[in-house]
Amino acid sequence: MSIRWSCSNVAAGIFSPRFGCRNSLDSRQPPLVDGNTLKYLIEKLVRDALGALPEALRPTESATGIVVERARDPVHGDFATNVALQLARTAKRKPRELAQAIVAALPPSELVSRVEIAGPGFINFFLAPAACQAELARVIDDGRRYGRTAIGAGRKVMVEFVSANPTGPLHVGHGRHAAFGASLANLLDAAGFDVYREYYINDAGRQMEILAASVWLRYLESFGEQFPFPSNGYRGDYLRPIANKLIERAGRSLLKPAAVVFADLPPDAPEGDKDTYIDAVIERAKQLLGSGGFHQAFDLALADILADIRDDLEEFGVRYDSWFSERSLEDGGAIDHALDLLRRNGVVYQKDGAEWFRATDFGDEKDRVVVRENGVKTYFASDIAYHLNKRERGFEQLVDVLGSDHHGYIARVRAGLVAMGQPVDCLDVRLMQFVTLYRGGEKVQMSTRSGEFITLRELRHEVGNDAARFFYVLRSNEQHLDFDMQLATSRSNENPVYYIQYAHARVCSVLRQMREKGFEHDEARGRASLDRLVEPHEQALLATISRYPEVLELAALARAPHALVHYLRELATDFHAYYNAHQFLVADEAVRDARITLIRGVRQVVCNGLCLLGVSAPEAM
Repeated sequence: MSIRWSCSNVAAGIFSPRFGCRNSLDSRQPPLVDGNTLKYLIEKLVRDALGALPEALRPTESATGIVVERARDPVHGDFATNVALQLARTAKRKPRELAQAIVAALPPSELVSRVEIAGPGFINFFLAPAACQAELARVIDDGRRYGRTAIGAGRKVMVEFVSANPTGPLHVGHGRHAAFGASLANLLDAAGFDVYREYYINDAGRQMEILAASVWLRYLESFGEQFPFPSNGYRGDYLRPIANKLIERAGRSLLKPAAVVFADLPPDAPEGDKDTYIDAVIERAKQLLGSGGFHQAFDLALADILADIRDDLEEFGVRYDSWFSERSLEDGGAIDHALDLLRRNGVVYQKDGAEWFRATDFGDEKDRVVVRENGVKTYFASDIAYHLNKRERGFEQLVDVLGSDHHGYIARVRAGLVAMGQPVDCLDVRLMQFVTLYRGGEKVQMSTRSGEFITLRELRHEVGNDAARFFYVLRSNEQHLDFDMQLATSRSNENPVYYIQYAHARVCSVLRQMREKGFEHDEARGRASLDRLVEPHEQALLATISRYPEVLELAALARAPHALVHYLRELATDFHAYYNAHQFLVADEAVRDARITLIRGVRQVVCNGLCLLGVSAPEAM
């Protein structure tokens, strides 16, 4: 079955004339829409009512924290607020008495059909049909801009995500980081933040030296040298092509006999310690090859694997504004700058020949070494220097997307930032729980060191980018994710991405049928006839569509892309129920045009939402 695409954030937007959806997440973002969603308009009514109260009833407490929420049960209206309960004490009135006064002071609005007081003092708002009808018109008018708000007020936010050590191809766990980070960055952008996407390249330290040594050992094997490969080395087959490139560049100049390489080294595991052994191998490689030869293997491995990571992410629709090198922190003096700042602030002390940061003074569980007794700066020193560098580049909020094993990282980096004079709330770390991949009901094991893993590229080729991007954000980042590859590739309503995309394709199909039957859609008549949308399915769709801007705001501020996923499933469910229950291309022109306007609105919201998730919206399936 053929599939045609109407929008994607992987490729440039494709415009379908007359009813198409143009949508592309490139640097030329559409302007932000003012905060005039239904929720904000109800909040304004409440605020105006509070301002109009008699002075004797007016609360002394500020009303800036008014909370208006969607009612969970339609029986209780569309929106509800507990403002009377919040302010009753300062107003020196019972909550219901204050609620009655607020309701009496509400300015008239064509958006609201009635207002009720419930329970101890909740105020419930019931929207007039005109409210959702006007919101549908906004969808059509705003197009791909619909749902975007200015709540972020242009504040600069850096989202750093994936940042996997360049020691091998990205695996399916990294894919979850990529999908979550990219989707969150898109949501923050849609909420009006000035978003910057960065990948931190861990191109310094022990893991990269293990990689360089592993490539060199594969290089030796290519010349027939035989030896047990170190248990703590990188053993994946992806290193063999890199070793072949090293042969092309270095010829036999780096060749050493295995007997010389491994002579008198401490035992490897299981008899000995694998870490001690691999460190000895690295040191022997440096001795035999010299600094130049060892770095030839090092630089080649880094460049090759990093290029593969870039290509993989690019193909996945994940792009960055910057790829930041860890080595540049040392070369540019950023680590020394951070350490000098800590010293000037009096939070560093000497112990056992090393320099320690008083992290416990800032909420960490223990103090941290920043410079070892041999003068080598620690990873922690690099980490806090990097985060200080982010702040000094002007970013107000630092969002890090990290693996769940980095839980202890949060307190110590935040301690470092505060000790260097940065605000405690500038760092926001989102921990990603593990991904368990299933194929045919069998769990697939993943280990970068052993080489037995499924790469992100293999997963994408098997299930497709759309399914991968969608399934990765199907659940909260705080939940473990079981990735069902069979479900992801199925063409059924049980597959959530298929189910949502099918809603978009169905609308496109209706529009094609309309033209094939010789009908012309009169947009003005459709808008003027929205009051003809009286069926329960139509009312449900109108209400669900109107929630989209609120969902985007929530998903951005709560760092919760899965909230958008759940919303899109609900919208698709409402649409499919409508599609199955009613004809759209009816003889009555006013009803037909109103229904076409409604489903065009559905299509636009589905397209906009999928685009933020990095998922395409097909015109046909």
